Amino acid sequence: MTGWSGFVVSGILVLIRVSGLMLFAPFFSSAALPRTVKAVFTVVLAGLLTPIAASHPGAVPALGLISMLGELSTGLLFGLSLTLLMEMLSFSGQLLGLQFSFSLVNVLDPNSTIETPLLSQLLNTVGLLVLLGAGLDRTLLSALMHTFAVVPVGTAWLATRTSLALLQMTGGVFLAAVQLSAPVMAATLLVEVVVALVGRMSPQLPVLFVGIPLKTLIGYVVLIGSLGVWPRFIEARFDGLLDQGMQLVLAAHRA
Repeated sequence: MTGWSGFVVSGILVLIRVSGLMLFAPFFSSAALPRTVKAVFTVVLAGLLTPIAASHPGAVPALGLISMLGELSTGLLFGLSLTLLMEMLSFSGQLLGLQFSFSLVNVLDPNSTIETPLLSQLLNTVGLLVLLGAGLDRTLLSALMHTFAVVPVGTAWLATRTSLALLQMTGGVFLAAVQLSAPVMAATLLVEVVVALVGRMSPQLPVLFVGIPLKTLIGYVVLIGSLGVWPRFIEARFDGLLDQGMQLVLAAHRA
């Protein structure tokens, strides 16, 4: 398919792939952004990428159910890989909330419109600020443009082996969350052990009234002290998920 008809079909397929990414990608999928703004941005971005995608020598612009599902799955896989970063921060916030005795303090998350723990919402906000401050949103758009070079329009295909790879990536979320919250968890555990030993040696000491405030105070001190390494940690996890997402996209390439 050549000429204007091929260009229009390529534009539709590009729009489908970009839309799939925007459904899950951090910041771009936020419910805080008006739907009209996201829709206009998606259409404009697809319009800018269409000449590049249509001119690729390996492009096969064919409008059909298989090609449309392939483009949609490529965008969804790429966006879902990156949204695991926010899930990691959310799970880490839940772990920290248990240490700070905030497990019952929930707020309404504007992104998911469900109640989430207070510290999970705080960590999600910090993660978004790091992404925007480090310019990782532009890195995401650059990677999206690169997908049209490695997986030309019309050649995407959803492979079954990508499910196992995505499951392994999901398992890594729990490990990264524990690593992020490990300093606070270790400090609060040490405080609990010390307070328990003191209470054992001095039964008259009101351990219950001393332990919880002391654990929370020490936890906050360690948390504030570890904030300096958070941006580097978040950026490293973003780069790792970006690389893994690109591998999933390559696995969805139909030869």
